[in-house]
Amino acid sequence: MQVWDITERPAREQFGFWREVICEAFVPLAPTRTNHEPGFAARVEAHALGDINRARIRSQPQLTAHGPREVRRSQGEFFFVNLQLAGRCAVRHGREESVVAPGEFTVLDTTEPYYLSFDTEWRMLSFRLPHRQLDTRLSTAHRAAGLGRAIDGTSGVGGVVTAMMTSLWQVDGSTPTRALVDLEQSYLSVVAAALAVGTSLDDEDLYAGTRTAILRFVAANLGDPALSVGMVCRRFAISPRLLHRLFQEEGRSFASTVRSMRLGHCARVLADPRETATITETAARYGYTDPAAFSRAFRREYGVSPREVRAYGAVPR
Repeated sequence: MQVWDITERPAREQFGFWREVICEAFVPLAPTRTNHEPGFAARVEAHALGDINRARIRSQPQLTAHGPREVRRSQGEFFFVNLQLAGRCAVRHGREESVVAPGEFTVLDTTEPYYLSFDTEWRMLSFRLPHRQLDTRLSTAHRAAGLGRAIDGTSGVGGVVTAMMTSLWQVDGSTPTRALVDLEQSYLSVVAAALAVGTSLDDEDLYAGTRTAILRFVAANLGDPALSVGMVCRRFAISPRLLHRLFQEEGRSFASTVRSMRLGHCARVLADPRETATITETAARYGYTDPAAFSRAFRREYGVSPREVRAYGAVPR
C-alpha cells in the first residue's frame, strides 16, 4: 500500500504537494482552494487489486477540474467509481449535474471533462477501472446516461456496489488469485448494472447484473459449507426476499442453483480418470460434509450413484 500523509509536511507546503503530486498520481486534476486557513490536511492510501486501483482519500474543501487540458494530458482511459463517505461532492460531467451525499457514489470517465466541488472536509473510496473492463459490459447509451449521476449506495444494485467496494478495500495479497479475479469480475458486473439502470428494481438488466455477480461469488465459494442465503445476503447487502426473486426469475431457486453447481463440479471430478481424490474427499471439496447426504443428492440429480460415475468415467446427461 502506498500512503501520502500531507499532515507530515510543513503547512505552507501542503496544498502544493496536494496539487503537484496527489492530483497527478492517478489522473491529471487541477485543484483550487476554497478556503484560506493555514495548511491543507489530507491523506491518501492506495493499492492495486488486479487491474483495479483502490484509493481511500480524506481532504479539504476545494474545486477540482479534469478539464480539456487535463483530458489531453491523461495517460490511458479509465473510469472512476467514487463512493462518498463524508462531506458532499457537487459533480458536473457533460450535461449531468448532481450532488453526491454520503452513502452515494458516482462514475466518472477520464476521457471526458468533469468538475468536482467539495464544500466541506470530505472522505471517499475511489476505484479506478480500465475502460475496457466496463466497455464490454455496457451499451454506449447506458454508459452516457449513467456517468456523473448520483447513485444511491444503500439499497438495490447500488447497495451491492457499496458493499463490494467496502469489502474489496479489505482484500490483501494473501487472497488466492482465482478469488481475486472472481471478486474483480463480480464488482465490474454490478458497477455496469448500476450505470445501466440506476437503482430501479424493476429492470431486468439490474437483475441480470446482480445475479451474475452473485453466481461468480458462489462459484468461488462452493467448497465452503457455510455458503448459504444468509452469507450471500450479507456479502451483497440485499434481503433474502430479493435474493430469491433474482433466481426465481430464471425458473430455479437459489438453493437449487447452488446444489446443481456443487453436484456438477463433483460429477466432473468423479468422471475424470486423472483425479485420485476419493468420493468423500471430492464431496467435501465442494461443500458436502455428510457423505450419505451427498450420495442422496447426487442420485436425485443424476439418477445414478457417485460410484457409478467413477466406474464408468462419464457425467450423466
